[in-house]
Amino acid sequence: MANPDKSNGYEEVASLYLSGRGRNRSGIGASVVAEWSGLLAPGAAVLDLGCGTGVPVSQVLIERGFHLYGVDAAPSMITAFRARFPGAPAECAAVEDSTFFGRTFDGIVAWGLFFLLSAEVQRTLIRRVAAALTGGGRLLFTAPSQICSWSDTMTGRTSVSLGYEAYETTLTEEGLSLVGTFVDEGENYYYSARKA
Repeated sequence: MANPDKSNGYEEVASLYLSGRGRNRSGIGASVVAEWSGLLAPGAAVLDLGCGTGVPVSQVLIERGFHLYGVDAAPSMITAFRARFPGAPAECAAVEDSTFFGRTFDGIVAWGLFFLLSAEVQRTLIRRVAAALTGGGRLLFTAPSQICSWSDTMTGRTSVSLGYEAYETTLTEEGLSLVGTFVDEGENYYYSARKA
């Protein structure tokens, strides 16, 4: 039977998340997102998949003048996002179901999202992201470089990393080139890709 909770358990732990990562006073991830955003044209349209409350990823992008759109499957997260960034379009939907606002984007970022999804959904999401990027558009997402699975610290659900080689292969198959990787102060591993 399919799991009806498209938020992968995050709606259930929303109050805990909102008091912790949702405030992210540490700013983990902000420096890498800021560096990556320097590759985008001023005023570019950027989609934040699994945007949560928007802190710090969406906040960094909005502060740098990008036109930010957010998608998250947890109603509590989208409510917090909309309250914080009322001018940013936001959709409460699972990333695998979203229409991505029926448009293309110059950049798409997915912080802490991919590995929450099954391997099949991750591959499908890469295909959908590739289709939603403009020519020369850029993708930034986090997932461990090694093939592994673990229990998510907040939800207790299984998280899955396909590993560097599988991500690189899937990106290439969908017309994206892996152009770089980053590691932030919290030891999160980032993949930076570009559409031809």
